[in-house]
Amino acid sequence: MPSPFVVKALQDLEDPAAHQQNKPAAYQELLDQIIKSKDDPSSLSDDFKVFIDSILSDNLGIVAARPLLGAAVESIKTIPDLNTKIHAGTTALGSLESRVVSFEEQDAQLREMLADAYTLQEEYIEAAKILQGIQLESSQRRVPDDHKVAVWIRICRLYLEEDDTMMAESYLNRAKNLRHKVTNPELTLGFQLSEARILDARRKFLEASQAYHSFSFSAILDEEERMRALSSAIICAVLAGAGPPRSRALAKLYKDERAPQVAEYGILEKVFLDRLISQDEVSRFSESLAPHQLAQTADGSTVLAKAVVEHNLLSVSKLYNNIGVNELANLLGLDAARAEGYAARMLEQDRINGSIDQIDRMILFEGVEPSVERGGLSRRKDLAGTELRKWDSRVQGVAEELERVASMIQLQHPTLMSKHMHRSRRDDVPIR
Repeated sequence: MPSPFVVKALQDLEDPAAHQQNKPAAYQELLDQIIKSKDDPSSLSDDFKVFIDSILSDNLGIVAARPLLGAAVESIKTIPDLNTKIHAGTTALGSLESRVVSFEEQDAQLREMLADAYTLQEEYIEAAKILQGIQLESSQRRVPDDHKVAVWIRICRLYLEEDDTMMAESYLNRAKNLRHKVTNPELTLGFQLSEARILDARRKFLEASQAYHSFSFSAILDEEERMRALSSAIICAVLAGAGPPRSRALAKLYKDERAPQVAEYGILEKVFLDRLISQDEVSRFSESLAPHQLAQTADGSTVLAKAVVEHNLLSVSKLYNNIGVNELANLLGLDAARAEGYAARMLEQDRINGSIDQIDRMILFEGVEPSVERGGLSRRKDLAGTELRKWDSRVQGVAEELERVASMIQLQHPTLMSKHMHRSRRDDVPIR
């Protein structure tokens, strides 16, 4: 229920006999009295409602009503209690709904104020929905491109707080159309960060890593924000699928002189140097991950677990020329069937080179860089030819080593060597 003094004052102002020229000043005086009584939150929302209903009526013209409505919005902003502020703002928004075309500027101010209040209460979806109602494409007022982009990016970031990437991306795409017209560098940074977070949430980790890394070089950010962006870039690079593109991204991050200062440097170093990652290291690393980075994939494993298995498999391919399926499963911490499945998928995608011998249950690795340009048959021929050349080289190496040892024995013990050589020629007995 509105306060009795407010009801009485509005009745006097709405009286046709009241002097029209004095009405705006009288309304302003009444608004000041309402603000002074805001210690009583029980009737404050109703006081604002009847006040706004009165100035939106035919009692005042649009020209006189606009500044009074703007003053009312500013007054609502000063309410300290968030729940009362939201209730008063929502009530005012309802009163304004039928005449919003004539009061678009005041409607936008009211919605932005409500969005601030909802954000403080961590009700991000409600804040986004309130902002969506702002008329940005209107014939009644000119909205600068920077302001349009600012609103769209804010909505995008609010949806990202609730991991609603679909809605976030739709508003980011709106901002993308006007990005070339933006003059505010902070808006450009907000766009880059939102784009990186959407790529991250959609598990496009390699692209997200590149976006975060680029963002981390911005000069207008403080040092803490830049280092946080660098950490996010490293996390996304580690989570990306193993292969040459990720190796290039890891090399760029590893060479960044700031990398040793972040907590994720240890696992970055291991991943970049193709070292096997232990389960304890995975557990420590997982503590710094966001919920979507720990989500389960289609095969039941987490994003992190899949990334670590693929990395360890790539590391094994650098350490071994061949390995049994069971031995590989032990190294990866999987059963034999899943280990073979991971190997087959990475071989098929040309992320590692080699072949699987299912008869002998062996995986044969090849040390050359994978290439997506080579076809399956030609690649197998290349692999077979390379294996034969490597075998010939090893045989030649053993023969040369044996000849070197024999020469050393002859130099150190010429009598013994001569005796054995004479016996070998006489009895056709091989040297032992």
